[in-house]
Amino acid sequence: MDPEILFEDPYLVAAYKPGGWLVHRSSIDHHETRFLLQHLRDLVGCHLYPIHRLDKPTSGVILFAKSSQVAARAQAELASESSVKAYVAVCRGWCPEEGVIDYPLPPVSDFKHQRKRPKADQPRQPALTRFRRLDTTELPYAVDRYPSSRYSLVEIELETGRRHQIRRHFKHIHHPLIGCPKYGKSVHNRFFAEQFGCARLLLHAHRLELNHPATGERLCIYAPPRGCFASMLETLGWVLPAR
Repeated sequence: MDPEILFEDPYLVAAYKPGGWLVHRSSIDHHETRFLLQHLRDLVGCHLYPIHRLDKPTSGVILFAKSSQVAARAQAELASESSVKAYVAVCRGWCPEEGVIDYPLPPVSDFKHQRKRPKADQPRQPALTRFRRLDTTELPYAVDRYPSSRYSLVEIELETGRRHQIRRHFKHIHHPLIGCPKYGKSVHNRFFAEQFGCARLLLHAHRLELNHPATGERLCIYAPPRGCFASMLETLGWVLPAR
């Protein structure tokens, strides 16, 4: 799937980022050739400034500004309590119906010289994640050590934006996300790849709300999952909340 522009005005561009695309060039992945920022610049014909980020395997709504001044104001809006950054994800097990994960996280180091730093030199940062369970399923397959396997569809809202926060927090509460090779469980990841043809991280940024940094109007951008994620939801009879 290619990226798609979801919203554009003289100040902002919101786009759908497919899973597997980097937002911009990075030394983390020297071999990647798909960069969302460059792709969108070619489409809109002007320089764009990232306002926030989505990890490479995460799909969904992402916002850019057409000037550095608007980008700074938009970042302040996204950091305010009035903004909403909502995701949908599939996790192992039946997680609680709703909850708040308040668990400080140490920084994640992507570069080799940073990884050499002792963990004691990397203080934990406050991290807060809210979630509510949307649906559950129990499948008649012995994926792990039980005769059947349970999974939950959850909607998640971030109060803070630490790197890999959602994946790390759901691992912390023993409900790791499906499709995550780093913080998940490989047997469940393989099961979803084989059973549903979905060999990706099942985490999607489906809704972004903020006050427009230039006009002050309320801006709500919504994009449901696509591709194998959408097909898997349909197969399981799971329906996302109305926008």
